[in-house]
Amino acid sequence: MTLSICVAQLNFVVGDMVGNARKIVDAATQAHACGARLLLTPELALCGYAAEDLFLRPAFIDACDDALKIIAAGTAHLKGLHIVVGHPARAPGAVIERRERSVAVAFLHNAASVLCEGRVTHTYAKRELPNYQVFDERRYFVPGHAPCVIEVEGVRVGLLICEDAWFDAPAADARAAGADLLAVINASPFHAGKGGEREATMRERVRSTGLPLVYAHLVGGQDEIVFEGRSFVLGADGALAGRAVSFEETLFDVAFTRQGAGWQIAAETDRAHSPEADLWHALVLGVRDYLGKNGFPGAILGLSGGIDSALVLAIAVDALGKDRVRTVMMPSPYTADISWIDARDMAARMGVRYDEIAIAPQFEAFKASLASEFAGLPEDATEENLQARIRGTLLMALSNKFGSIVLTTGNKSEMATGYCTLYGDMAGGFAVIKDVAKTMVFKLARWRNAHDPYGTGANPIPERIITRPPSAELRPDQKDQDSLPEYPVLDAIIERYMENDQSPESIVAAGFERADVDKVVRLIRINEYKRRQAPVGIRVTHRSFGKDWRYPITSKYRA
Repeated sequence: MTLSICVAQLNFVVGDMVGNARKIVDAATQAHACGARLLLTPELALCGYAAEDLFLRPAFIDACDDALKIIAAGTAHLKGLHIVVGHPARAPGAVIERRERSVAVAFLHNAASVLCEGRVTHTYAKRELPNYQVFDERRYFVPGHAPCVIEVEGVRVGLLICEDAWFDAPAADARAAGADLLAVINASPFHAGKGGEREATMRERVRSTGLPLVYAHLVGGQDEIVFEGRSFVLGADGALAGRAVSFEETLFDVAFTRQGAGWQIAAETDRAHSPEADLWHALVLGVRDYLGKNGFPGAILGLSGGIDSALVLAIAVDALGKDRVRTVMMPSPYTADISWIDARDMAARMGVRYDEIAIAPQFEAFKASLASEFAGLPEDATEENLQARIRGTLLMALSNKFGSIVLTTGNKSEMATGYCTLYGDMAGGFAVIKDVAKTMVFKLARWRNAHDPYGTGANPIPERIITRPPSAELRPDQKDQDSLPEYPVLDAIIERYMENDQSPESIVAAGFERADVDKVVRLIRINEYKRRQAPVGIRVTHRSFGKDWRYPITSKYRA
């Protein structure tokens, strides 16, 4: 006896219920033609993940219900195919009065329905609702309580939804209800190392139940989060039996053949990739989907001759192609010759449009306008920020005129410490490396120079851009480390304090200088107001300055 399962590892669009339904119908048709009798779609595939407060709109749920009917009608002729569709579903009988809006809203389940030959045969409600990191599921959903086991080709399949499989009880209940194997549908956001973490946790679930497991995952970018795919299947002993490609759409086929009391599993296995490779593909996918799903014709960025803008340019070209990316070099009186030389060099290597707009005339005009106000006062960060704001204004003007979105080039180290200018280098629509620490910026630059994964050009970043000391070039001979600790120290403190919630005392006890710790913690605290005004950016760590980070701007707490 063999059960052929197809995982529809696809890229769905939030709110495009009709388009998503058609995509599922197409996948079902193809899978059925190849002999599959069970098709798994990712968590909330029908509406896209995450739809956030759209779940609070009754008309949105109605549209999801209608789209489920489209799938039922479009697959009714596929004899013997069971299709697991992730979607929001009204919880029967549960209603809450939202007094602040005077509207009665039905509670929802994060659900998976099983369709076979045009009928819904089962509906399973997710039992464990995550409410941490980027998740707000308890804001929208109520938990289910019962297991769901379906029979396909004589095999009893226990359904779970994402977080359910991170706990013992739902899987154990599925086994107790007679499941022969577990099928988990997921929308689990990417961060560095998460793929291995998922496989390790699912291995624990397999070992606790003695059941093989197939893990169906979403792929694609949605605002600040990225889903990398990498669906997989584990044998009953926990060994990896197959893994789908990462960061790409695919129909991942798995065949379970019963052999005595066990199973033989046949599936292809994509190799694991280096952390830098995973980060690169996540950033590329995040840019491609943010622009593509929102309809931007292209991207524009300020190319400074520094490593951050160089990295963003390489990512953008890999994501969009050279014809959809434009660069502008805006030299100031403090811009070194090597900066524009290196900027020109990199633009030529990548084949993108490159323009130069000197900002010295505007800078002098601003200073002249403010001369009477600033009379007798020395130049300081005010004049430095004027230069950044002139550049931001020029980029936004080009964006308005031609429709391309401005990609900002600030990294996580700068976002943490406020080493960035409001309405200047922070001006833009999408912050590509907002969650990439400066030390990782260097690693990614080296990795990209050694690899050409999208065929857009080998060794794109001039060596001098990587090796020269970083500088904002807003005053003579300025260097980043004039006012910040060395980047390895800075990033280690940020990781410990911001990402892992370690106290300043514990960081000092780990060997860091008290002065460095106090300075970095203070900078993180006082620059919250800037981060609230920063553009959305791609999340690639387990805690980013986005939905993961919800700190008050006004606070007297100092630890």
